Amino acid sequence: MKIALNLAREAADDGEIPVGCVVVNADGEVIGRGRNRCETARTAAAHAELEAIAQAGETHGDWRLDGCRLYVTLEPCAMCAGAIINARISRVFYGAREPNLGACGSVINLFMEYPNRAELVGGILESACKEVLERFFKKVRDRGTV
Repeated sequence: MKIALNLAREAADDGEIPVGCVVVNADGEVIGRGRNRCETARTAAAHAELEAIAQAGETHGDWRLDGCRLYVTLEPCAMCAGAIINARISRVFYGAREPNLGACGSVINLFMEYPNRAELVGGILESACKEVLERFFKKVRDRGTV
């Protein structure tokens, strides 16, 4: 999760919502990294999880990521939860809850529809993950931009 936090900080430095993500294989090796790039890429689909999953598939040599774990600083949205489920990732660890769009239980739990897919563990380094987000949004409010 510490690597994901560093990726989130990089995203914030680039003016992106600070979310970072890594995918780790069964041997404990990081095989995918991602961070939000929606502003840079000008697409709503440039989420950290999607970037990390795509890179992990390339590294792993297969889009099926059975046995892999995903670490993300913010609870995944429905789009990212769908990608996690489709990639067959075994465990998801997330930091801060996402009360507006969270699809791991905050708003909806898509994983309940696929109980054999991924085990969810929330609250990993939660205060550090929240702090990165809160600092970013405070700067945004102070600048008067949304």
